[in-house]
Amino acid sequence: MLRIREGGLWTTVQDMGRQGYYHLGLPPSGAADKYSFIIGNLLLGNPVECAGLEMTLLGPVIEFGKKTSIALTGASVQAFINNRPLPMWEVVAVDEGDVLSFRFCKKGVKSYLCVSGGIQVPEVLGSRSTYVLSRLGGHEGRKLGVGDELMIGEPLPGAFKQIGKRVPVEFIPEWNDAKNLRVVMGISGNRISDEGIKTFLDSEWIVSAESDRVAYRYMGSSISFEEHAPPFGAGSSSSNVVDFAYPIGALMVPNEGEVIVLLNDATSGGGFVTIGTVISPDLDLIAQSRPMTRCRFLTITVDQAIQARMERKKQLMRLDEILKEQG
Repeated sequence: MLRIREGGLWTTVQDMGRQGYYHLGLPPSGAADKYSFIIGNLLLGNPVECAGLEMTLLGPVIEFGKKTSIALTGASVQAFINNRPLPMWEVVAVDEGDVLSFRFCKKGVKSYLCVSGGIQVPEVLGSRSTYVLSRLGGHEGRKLGVGDELMIGEPLPGAFKQIGKRVPVEFIPEWNDAKNLRVVMGISGNRISDEGIKTFLDSEWIVSAESDRVAYRYMGSSISFEEHAPPFGAGSSSSNVVDFAYPIGALMVPNEGEVIVLLNDATSGGGFVTIGTVISPDLDLIAQSRPMTRCRFLTITVDQAIQARMERKKQLMRLDEILKEQG
């Protein structure tokens, strides 16, 4: 098992998410940066849906209860096994009694610890992911704290032959301060004026400190609403529409001075104007954005969004082939 000596800033059990319940108001949760999380499992030869730990800015202090192999991916962080530096993006062996500790992330926000055989918390509605707002899944539906113990799977066959396997540098993300986020425009964007849409696309936006797994808030400019839009209910403001379902990645405009991107733990619907949707590969970039990070939103077509998703899939398939060749 894993014994938690210190919980870190915000550490939860996550996997690829809880699918098929969003229409009932239950978001998917799951790893916020799926690219980094998937690579952690690929390194170890785990199925990609195996659960691991998602760590925010400062990871926990963990004692290992048995010999196994691990991989650390995601945001750039200094990690140590028994006070010896632990490399990232590489398979490492740990022994019973070894202690893993972390310092604050240098770049990015979310780091991932994957373990051979995965973390074996009970499945809830087909997933081991933690949804803290409803105390669902993971370890008792909450972030980890001192004294928690997590069961882990038996190391997979051949796990210790994979020690030293590493990700080629060209597959490792760079957590730049400035990002371009691709958006498919639409949904209720007709409630935004032409000038407002131009401002949205031409402006530089800054991540607010009030950002988390539910939503990222961006400040930086003023988006004007359509003055002559038809009424959408008595007493409704210019930012209101009739309630409808929000997709993950939805870009809401709740007022003229702010845009909000909904992430893995988001509410499933509401009545705010939604100018478009950030494409799924770029949600990983958002999850790794610190407060005061700058970005611009770039409009693309649905076909381009599908192509970007396929390119990400092909990239991971190519990496899997390379890692298998190493082992």
